[in-house]
Amino acid sequence: MNFLKTSKRILTMAGIAVVLLLSSCASNKAFDPEVTPPETLYNHALDLLLKDREYSKSAKAFDEIDRYYPYSRWALRAQIMEAFAYYVRRDYDEAVIVIDRFLQLYPGNSFASYAYYLKALCYYAQISDTQRDQKMTQMALDSLTEVIRRFPDTPYAEDAKQKILLARDYLAAKEVNIGVYYLKQNAHIAAMNRFTNVIQNYQTTQHVQEALYRLTETYLILGLDEEAQKSAAVLGFNYPSSPWYARAYDLMKEYVPASIAPQKKD
Repeated sequence: MNFLKTSKRILTMAGIAVVLLLSSCASNKAFDPEVTPPETLYNHALDLLLKDREYSKSAKAFDEIDRYYPYSRWALRAQIMEAFAYYVRRDYDEAVIVIDRFLQLYPGNSFASYAYYLKALCYYAQISDTQRDQKMTQMALDSLTEVIRRFPDTPYAEDAKQKILLARDYLAAKEVNIGVYYLKQNAHIAAMNRFTNVIQNYQTTQHVQEALYRLTETYLILGLDEEAQKSAAVLGFNYPSSPWYARAYDLMKEYVPASIAPQKKD
């Protein structure tokens, strides 16, 4: 999906115009912020952002409005747009700095809900492959949850709910990967803790199936046949068509007498 197109949709959700207010304002024209009206500076910065895609210049131009006209209504919008310009540029750290400053100055402003949402998007955009550290995924999850808690009846909350599903899926996958690593290192208790965490705290993710299989595998290695039977039975009851259950069934037949092996469903 086109990143700028998606970003314009985000601005629309925030109620911030994505069309130029003064189309005659040439984006390549130099302005002296000390003598230029703030609304003119604002539209020039908006030109740089949306027409020219000069994101760094746009962020700087919005910042000048805040510095030269700090008590104007344009300064408030300029801070939000400066953060947005950094977000589009994928300079997420700078965007978060601007957002935090805005929220500290204007915690009750009508744009606060958008600011919290944009901050969550900055973290969400940095979610990485599950083989890597998932710090940003956790920060995204925490920030998205905060959006829902603070602004439950907004479009931001609805979008946050959808994004949380992916964030939780990544965290669950990471937990399983770590558990498998521990299992290979014969750190069985540490592995069990990881698999159990997925089963208990990430029940809506697809990785619960593998976690149940891996827990069954770990129990069998430790000689805890009855515990293995229980976890395999849970897997079979909830996911009878899962390939992970088929593997658990075969594993149980290999390790324990047929009399206690889980009954495979057709």
